[in-house]
Amino acid sequence: MIIDLPSTTASALNKKLVEIREQGGQVALGRVLTLVIVADDDARLEDAIEAANDASREHPSRVIVVAKGARTAAPRIDGQIRVGGDAGASEVIVLRLYGPLAAQGQSAVVPLLLPDAPIVTWWPEAGPKAPAQDPLGEIAQRRITDSAAEKSPIRSLTTRAKSYVEGDTDLAWTRLTHWRAQLVSALDLPPYEKITGATVTGEADSPSTELLAGWLAEYLKAPVKRIKSSSAQGIISVQLERRSGAVELTRPDGRVGTLTQPGQPTRRIALQRRSNPECLVEELRRLDPDEIYEAALHGLHKIAPSGPAKTTAAAAKPKAGRSGKATGKATGKTTEKSTS
Repeated sequence: MIIDLPSTTASALNKKLVEIREQGGQVALGRVLTLVIVADDDARLEDAIEAANDASREHPSRVIVVAKGARTAAPRIDGQIRVGGDAGASEVIVLRLYGPLAAQGQSAVVPLLLPDAPIVTWWPEAGPKAPAQDPLGEIAQRRITDSAAEKSPIRSLTTRAKSYVEGDTDLAWTRLTHWRAQLVSALDLPPYEKITGATVTGEADSPSTELLAGWLAEYLKAPVKRIKSSSAQGIISVQLERRSGAVELTRPDGRVGTLTQPGQPTRRIALQRRSNPECLVEELRRLDPDEIYEAALHGLHKIAPSGPAKTTAAAAKPKAGRSGKATGKATGKTTEKSTS
């Protein structure tokens, strides 16, 4: 069910939500969080709402969409409430803000927040340089951006690395989960040798490739090269050098990866690019700071430029995260999308 409330207020929207609950039995008691989506009011907005609806089946929530309309229009709020089949397991409130109100999203959102529920803010398109300093980021425990959606993905990633605050994360990082899990699993097999160097190859403007190289550089304590390619999208291959031979994970087609290593049979692995709904579901599973993402950001400045790989004797294999997809502190989560 979709109910439109043109030229409305937050108070009127709250009253309508109460009325809907009383008439149809819709309740907010089962909502585990409030998800605030911040985007422009354009054709891509529905994709973000659909992703939130899909994620709500695992994380029932109140979804508040701040859709910024024309800044030159007269100031007004056009509201819309979606419940039932049009909102997944959530209740969706769409706020279309026009004129000067487009910059006042926090004022419109705060009266609609669920009491005592965590708040997650997601920018599915271009996000702020410092999410924690944005008015809608200040009220959230978790702030999700997507460097791959920016005009300059790598620049956006490095800018946010400088302004990182606990609770920040990026879907470009979430898209790495399967890659990291496979690499750590490969190093759990004999021979148990130190990694002396690594090479990560991927699309020139792929922030996921950049983060994967940063993660390896931070935890391997060995030289890591980042090679830029135009032959395929996202991450193409990772090569880990050892005395007995290289461990190589290659995915040239964006769907199926091939893992080769000395003494082991070649394996084909499903490495399909992950969708936004899949990534969002994973991000909403944890509301605590992601220390592994923070470490990967720190590792960005350790990446060596393209060229002959240097080797060192010191290296420790990546540790894994709490999810069990790897073994220790070096995993956390992983995911990838069209650019990973």
